[in-house]
Amino acid sequence: MLEPDSRPVNTEGPDGDRTLRAADFLRAHRQEILADWEQAMHALHADHSDRHSWLMDHMPELLIALAETIEHGPEGMGTALWDEHALERLDQGFDLGEVASEYALLRKCVLRRLESEPRTLAPGELERLEEALDRVVTRTMTCFSQARQRILQALDRMSQATLDGPSVDTLLSRLLSVLMESALAVDAAAMLMLEDERLVVRAAVGLGADKALGSSLGWDEGFMGQVATHRKPLALRSASTDPRVVLRALKAPGLRALYGVPLMEEDRLLGVAYMASRTAFLFAEPDTLLFRTIAQRATAYLVQARLQARERAARVEAQRSLAQLDALLAAMPLGVAFMDLDLRVLRSNQAMADITGVPVEAQLGRTLHEFALKETLQVLEPLVRHVMETGEPVRAHEFTSSVGATRKPRVYQVSYHPVKTPTGELLGLGCTLVDITEHKQTEAKLQRAVDFREQLLAVLGHDLRNPLNAIGASAFQLARAQEWGPPERRAVDRIRKATARMGRMINDILDFARSRLGGGIPVSRQRMNLAEVCQAALEELQVSHPERQLVFEAHGDTWGEWDPDRVTQVLGNLVANAIQHGQEGVPVRTTVRGEPAEVVLEVHNLGEPIPPELMARIFDPFKATSAPKDPAKKTRSLGLGLYIVSQIAGVHGGRVEVRSTAREGTTFTVHWPRTRASR
Repeated sequence: MLEPDSRPVNTEGPDGDRTLRAADFLRAHRQEILADWEQAMHALHADHSDRHSWLMDHMPELLIALAETIEHGPEGMGTALWDEHALERLDQGFDLGEVASEYALLRKCVLRRLESEPRTLAPGELERLEEALDRVVTRTMTCFSQARQRILQALDRMSQATLDGPSVDTLLSRLLSVLMESALAVDAAAMLMLEDERLVVRAAVGLGADKALGSSLGWDEGFMGQVATHRKPLALRSASTDPRVVLRALKAPGLRALYGVPLMEEDRLLGVAYMASRTAFLFAEPDTLLFRTIAQRATAYLVQARLQARERAARVEAQRSLAQLDALLAAMPLGVAFMDLDLRVLRSNQAMADITGVPVEAQLGRTLHEFALKETLQVLEPLVRHVMETGEPVRAHEFTSSVGATRKPRVYQVSYHPVKTPTGELLGLGCTLVDITEHKQTEAKLQRAVDFREQLLAVLGHDLRNPLNAIGASAFQLARAQEWGPPERRAVDRIRKATARMGRMINDILDFARSRLGGGIPVSRQRMNLAEVCQAALEELQVSHPERQLVFEAHGDTWGEWDPDRVTQVLGNLVANAIQHGQEGVPVRTTVRGEPAEVVLEVHNLGEPIPPELMARIFDPFKATSAPKDPAKKTRSLGLGLYIVSQIAGVHGGRVEVRSTAREGTTFTVHWPRTRASR
């Protein structure tokens, strides 16, 4: 959090009146301006509530930067914050007008707040404020336009590279060449495709391209494996020296910046792409944005090429075996039909007849206009025309119509694809039609049930706090009584421990509800020593678990900026998990280790390893970390502890990892970046 500015807001005017400086006004009233602007932003984006507001996160820094610009003029302006805003909005799909509207709202909020100020601005201050805002808007608009123009030019060249229908490898090489020609800092680039659980270099350009082509590595091996595993862009500062880089082509002397992105088809990993530089330690934001755009377009081409290959194979097989096709159509539970170039139905199955209410015999030889309802034609005609004119398929288009015998509105999903010969000649169209009305209704019911469950958990967790606090306070008072004997004191102690355990469960429920309904788990960062906080937390845990030995070690510099309460919560959840599932009589070891950019927290225990089938969803909510033989242990946890750990680590910009074997035991590792990650 920014510290409040201590400089005076007012200055003496020529007549002794106290006047207001614009820069000091912004510093002193940034919280009020932020509240006004946030309310205006919600109204502006009322139809796009899912859009993440970059400005909302960076507003305090932006106002301070604006104040510096007012005081020092253009030389005090800087570029990083405004350029970052432009590129972030471009990446999110905003247009130039929407970006300008956000700054217009900011200007309006500042001026309205000034109107409510009883003191006036000093002479010339309003002009300096307006000039500073104009510089900011101009800088952002210029960066936005330049980046968009650069991307559009690259996309145009990429489209040209596909005109002659090249092979996938040739197409990928052309796309990478477009990248190198568009980004001067790029000296090498490649695309690795996932084939038989390995990442294989299918295309490479620039430095080390000959060495890279055809080489492969495990899909989770090295830096490329990290990109594939985490399924998000990652960067390195020194590719030639970093031990995580295992591709020989990237070990060339002098290679510095390395940036990798996953190639994703929805939730499916297709491969990984990277670019490297000899001159830069980190790629500029415009270069990474361009690379992500090219990677997305390359993924779309790969998906399209794969689907087209499948369609060609299906058409050849259909021509060889019409009898098998008819048998298959008859057995299909979804409606299927094939039409010629005049859109006359050549083949149709019984499922299509059941959906449309038109018998198969009545469909054959007739066009869509002859038996389809007018309201259905209005939906389907544009889709058919698009396929006929472009040769591109239309997939999974949903519409509502009253087709069928009942004439009641139902929801359908229709797909059209061109039917071609192996030589590319267009023969007609294939159509599939599915009635998904029940599926949509079930989906809506399930969503309502999930929403109700999460809201119920939030209300329940909140309302249980008061009676639980009363129980804890009463147990505390009973523990202070002098007349109790050992049996009674043990009973009171059990009440206090059970109350503490219930309190942790309620806190987990509330944190879960915040993460799912309230925009994330809140944290309050401060300068702290992670080792000291962990040691104090372990001492409290040792009192609660005197039967288990808790061992603590710390190494190196463990200072950084974190939320101490959340750090304590993470350690408590991990140690409680280790005690529950670890082998009795064996110590639970906690290690804190300082590294250059982060501090690493490890909690280790011996015991039964986590089953492989649970490892993939170990951090999901309401999931147990193992399947204990004792049913009583299964009820001691809500299955939220590790989920909360992963959420807290993510809010701090870190991550959680786990490894578990029968020989080495189970170790949870939390990476805590020392400072807030810059965007």
